[in-house]
Amino acid sequence: MDKDIWLMRTYAGHSSAKETNKLYKSNLAKGQTGLSVAFDLPTQTGYDCDHPLAKGEVGKVGVPVSDFHDMRSLFEGLPLDQMNTSMTINATAPWLLSLYIALAQETGADVKALKGTTQNDIIKEYLSRGTYIFPPAPSVRLTADMIAYTYKELPKWNPINICSYHLQEAGADPVQEVTFALADAIEVLDRVRERPEIPASDMPKIVGRISFFVNSGVKFITEICKLRAFAKLWDEIALDRYGVREPEYRRFRYGVQVNSLGLTEQQPENNVYRILLSALGVTLGADTRARALQLPAWNEALGLPRPWDQQWSLRMQQILAYETDLFDYPDIFNGSEVIEAETLRIITLVKEKLALIEARGGAAAAVESGYMKSELVAANAGRMSAIESGRQILVGVNYRQETETPPAGLAGDNFQKPSEHAEREQIAALQARRERRDPKIIASALTDLQETLKSGGNVMPVSIVCAKAGVTTGEWANALREIFGEYRPPTGVTVRNAENLEFVREVREKVGILAEKLGRRPKILIGKPGLDGHSNGAEQIAVRAGECGFDVVYEGIRSAASDLVKAAIEESVHLIGISCLAGGHMEQAEEMMQGLQQEGATDIPLIVGGIIPEADAKILTERGVTRVYTPKNFELTAIMADFCDIISKTLPDMKANVR
Repeated sequence: MDKDIWLMRTYAGHSSAKETNKLYKSNLAKGQTGLSVAFDLPTQTGYDCDHPLAKGEVGKVGVPVSDFHDMRSLFEGLPLDQMNTSMTINATAPWLLSLYIALAQETGADVKALKGTTQNDIIKEYLSRGTYIFPPAPSVRLTADMIAYTYKELPKWNPINICSYHLQEAGADPVQEVTFALADAIEVLDRVRERPEIPASDMPKIVGRISFFVNSGVKFITEICKLRAFAKLWDEIALDRYGVREPEYRRFRYGVQVNSLGLTEQQPENNVYRILLSALGVTLGADTRARALQLPAWNEALGLPRPWDQQWSLRMQQILAYETDLFDYPDIFNGSEVIEAETLRIITLVKEKLALIEARGGAAAAVESGYMKSELVAANAGRMSAIESGRQILVGVNYRQETETPPAGLAGDNFQKPSEHAEREQIAALQARRERRDPKIIASALTDLQETLKSGGNVMPVSIVCAKAGVTTGEWANALREIFGEYRPPTGVTVRNAENLEFVREVREKVGILAEKLGRRPKILIGKPGLDGHSNGAEQIAVRAGECGFDVVYEGIRSAASDLVKAAIEESVHLIGISCLAGGHMEQAEEMMQGLQQEGATDIPLIVGGIIPEADAKILTERGVTRVYTPKNFELTAIMADFCDIISKTLPDMKANVR
């Protein structure tokens, strides 16, 4: 047990701080060596649990942390200065870290001994996960504030995890993943270097605290080469751009979440093998081995994993670490001509792409122009086309679909469902705590927060004061919204010329016939109600619909159901499709149907897509949803054919009610 093992984590959080605390203690007792906190979407996007946009999202994909009380409950009984805590949080990262620091101070923990990581990589949020709030410039400023604060006050803390993981989830190939992540790191470090309170002599230490969070897919040889390229390029950037002479500060320090994008709803038991092969890509090579590893559960494409499922993934790590001979040999890939050639190829292409981004003004400018987002959407469209055409094989999905009936435990609803009462209880508890506060203390703390930011001060010290005063997550974020505003980046959705795409030709003809009947091209609205920012599915539906000849209305993420209904009527659409991936599908579909009824537009068919259990899909269709699609419906062109049929069936009603 004296091996230098990576930190073993499971990404976890659900329902409430109290319930999540129980899960953390259970996982630690099973041998997990670090915590990885999953926050729910209202927490990530800066809304209190009783905000209208938070409806149906509270406690679904993570733990709700509405204020200092919740942070206290989340870590009750855990010694913070002995923990290693990773927090997947970005736009509200300064706030969540402030709550964590305030708790450490309250419990008497040594703040300078705090170890862990805040993800705090806002640039990739504009490209993938979508939990941004503010425009790029002020967002990067907040990131720089945290880095400047932690390097002095929390010297063992990693203030940012540059996250290439989510880029791969959004469709990035290995070259794009490395390029965009490095451009992201350069953008942030350049802004930190400009700060007057950071002496040039301290930049090496700051560079040394930058860590990365990467993805690892099933093509583990490619992943090994990608990581070797990543490490060499980071070493070069640290030395040449930032003058870091000390090798230990140029080290490529990274943690891993194994690819969830490749997990399938069909034959989900196959995901166990996919997860193991993906883990090999970041553990086999000793010179580029991960410092922290978290593996998804086999059933994440179905719903929230149970404690047993998380334990299974943890045991996989422990078998790799303690039963195999991974740690008994030096790097087994050194000297391999194949590995060296592929690594060099990736390095060469990354340098070319980095130069293009630099010429566009850097990562933030490339976000605002839509360049990077368009690249990712196009790459993901290529991936989806390859799966649909069979060029990319997924066993059990487009190859060898035949299967035996799964045994008990692998059939049915084999995942955990968040408590039905969690949202109501969270709202009631927060509202009660609000009533007990002194409004003058809250107002004073928020005024100081805004004045500090307006004068160019650091967001961290004043946020810690707000945390102790009882300010809520929504109040903190709203104070910043009033200064910085909110931001909607380009969607990146563009349509290829599909005239020569053989696999869409038949559907294009079908759409053409429908257009003749309608007197115009059929128009569909694709929407993302609620706070879920995972827009890959919605984007690909929008892209394929455009390729098949539909007129498409898609304005990106984070829309109120009422706004989507209004847009559908104003745009005279023939069909509405909403994408729900964060567990709020029942509430969001209900709001859409109520809105359509109130507007007298029930003739517009409503389609719902996302990670939706079969039982829920049945209820939705019984309540009036026309069709439900889940990840098993990977043939996007077949979905477009369905859209044609659905619109055709409603044609008499639509002609009687021309909009």
